[in-house]
Parts: sequence; structure tokens; C-alpha cells
Amino acid sequence: MKILVANLGSTSLKYRLFDFSGENPELLRRGGYERVTDYSAVIDDCLKDLREAGALRSDSDLDAVAFKTIMAKGVSGCVRIDETVLGAMEAWSRIAPAHNPPYVEGIRVFSRKMPKTPLVALFETAFYQWVPEAEARYAVPDDWYRLGVRRWGFHGASHKFIAERSAELLGRPDVAERTRTLYSGDKPGPVDGPTLRVISCHLGGSSSVTGLRNGVAIGNSFGTSPQSGLPQNNRSGDLDPFALLHVMREKKLSVEETERVLSTESGLKALSGGDNDLRDIKTRADTGDAPAQTAIDVLVAQIRHWIGAFYLNLNGLDGLVFTAGIGENNPWLRRRICTGLDELGIVLDPSANEANLAAEGVVSAPETPVSIMIIPTNEELVVAREAHRLLANPA
Repeated sequence: MKILVANLGSTSLKYRLFDFSGENPELLRRGGYERVTDYSAVIDDCLKDLREAGALRSDSDLDAVAFKTIMAKGVSGCVRIDETVLGAMEAWSRIAPAHNPPYVEGIRVFSRKMPKTPLVALFETAFYQWVPEAEARYAVPDDWYRLGVRRWGFHGASHKFIAERSAELLGRPDVAERTRTLYSGDKPGPVDGPTLRVISCHLGGSSSVTGLRNGVAIGNSFGTSPQSGLPQNNRSGDLDPFALLHVMREKKLSVEETERVLSTESGLKALSGGDNDLRDIKTRADTGDAPAQTAIDVLVAQIRHWIGAFYLNLNGLDGLVFTAGIGENNPWLRRRICTGLDELGIVLDPSANEANLAAEGVVSAPETPVSIMIIPTNEELVVAREAHRLLANPA
């Protein structure tokens, strides 16, 4: 079975093709496009690339296209995509305006071009289905909760991969194996042996922190929407709702204008005074630029806040993981986050930390209780595996 995973952004398409004919899935081809203005054209080009590379004999050689979808009204888990699912995604496009519209558009294009090929969605919310209610609820009226106002959690595929791989690196293959099946079946039961406690920091253009107990998520820094949680590159992150109402009244902002500012003009971009790429912000901060330094300070403070929250909830820690582009590639950021946490057992090895760039490895000091790890994430593999499981074992 060959499954194409399509990762759709507002102006991008990244793809990976997996072959499940062997004992383990094999990555056959990968590629991507930036500054996309026409999904139809780049999808044609993607399929052409797969044929010319010999990964596909023809488009009919493709058994499924799978998508790392974000959220939908009343739908989660891994599901076959039909008009009902697309309608549920469209219903919550205003909650995820940077994510749902491009996914819906791209999926419809794939559906028109390949009407006989199954399309599968793995929703980011699925990994958080067993988060305790106390960690998911806001103190709002029950009818608001029924409208979806709760902490959903996102980056589910990434944090699931980290849950599996960190368990392997920490010598707990039992936890890793159980975690691979978390999207199916009943709530996971207890495991033999001591509790495995891991905090996963997915730090990129969009960032989040998740606590993991025996491979199961106990919470995530995101809230109702992907616009929440940590400061994102140009999205605000968490914000007092009454502060929002105050600004809307004082500046006489419409809902649409407020939404635009929060989703495109806030986050690191607002704090730094214009830049939303951490590389550019760090360059400015190193020259003494105060707004750029503030942006870094706020980001670090919020990451540490969530690490502390999950450390307390987990009653200690066995592993702290950094993943995604910012987390993997910036020793200085890992150093800033971990400084002064030695009483918690979180101590970096300076040499290992500086030497390790975007490669899997342990960067904690020897003989310290918490293993600090860099683990490059593989969201597409998680999506492909879940799609394969769904199609190979239809209900």
C-alpha cells in the first residue's frame, strides 16, 4: 500500500510518499512547494514528480492520500474524508483560519483529480482525547463548552511521534509500542514498571508544549484554537479575553479587524517590532535591539511556564525533548530554557548542546536525573501509519 501524505499550508504544500508493502513503512519520495497560489498546478506537479522518480507507475498506483488536518466540529481521530467531514472542517474555519481553509481547498482539489483514491484525515486533536477533563475545561457556561470552547490541543502527530521515540530512547519499549496504537481502541490502561514522565517541546513557527505520562498526553499549551498557547510567529498566543474586549472598544475594532491583528500581526512579530523569524530576531537581539530581546524573553518565559506546569502535574520528569525547527537548531534557545533548572534535575551538557544541530541525541549532563533530548519529529510518518491502519482494518 502506497500512501501520500500532503501537508498543506496557506501558501505551501509539502509531501512524502510511503510504501507499506514491507515489514516497516519505507519513505519513497519527499518534496514541497512554497509560495503556492494554485493548488491544482502544484498537485499536478507533485504527482508528475512521483511518476518521473519511479515512485508511482501512474496516479492509480496511489492507494490513499492522507492529511494532517487540524480540527473539525464534532469530528476527531483518523477518518475517511467525505463531504460531511469537509463540512465539519468548514464549520470551524473561523477558529482555525490559518489552517482549515487551505486544507479544505487542497483536499477538494485532490478529490477532483483523484475521485477513486481514498482520502484520509488525521486530526491534530486526536492525541488529546484522554486528557483529564480538569485540564481541558475553561470556567465558562456549559453551553459555551458544547460550542467547543475548551482546550483541544494541537501538534498531535508531532507529540505522538515524540512520545514513541522518547520512550524508546529512555529504555521503555513497552510504552513506545502502546503509544503507537493510541488513536484506536479504549483508553490505555496502566503499564508495568515505573511511570514514564516526558515533556515534549515542539518549537517552530508554531509552537506548543505537551506533558506525557506513559506516552499519553495529559495536556497541551494550546487552547481552543491554534492561535493560542505560546507566542506564535505572528499569532498572539494566550490573551486575557477582557483585554481583547477593552482594545476592541477603545480602538473601535470590528471582529474581522481584530481577528486579522491577532492572527497576522501579533506574536513574535508584534513583540519584536516586525520580524517573525526567530533567526532574524536573534540577530537583532545580539546587536542590542531591545524589542527583539523582549520577543525572545517572552517566548522563553512562556515555554518555561508550561514546562513547570507539566513538571508539577507529572510529579517529576524523566525526559525533556526539543523538536521542530527552532527547538532542534538553536542551542542558545535550549540553554536559555534550561538555565537555572538544576534543582529540578534539568542540566544541559554545554558541549553536547552546542554540537547537536537537528540530529537526534542526548544533550543533558552525565548522571543527571532528567534526560534532555533532541528528537527530530516525523509527523508525516504518524499520519501515514494511522491512514494505513484505518484502510487495512476498516470498521
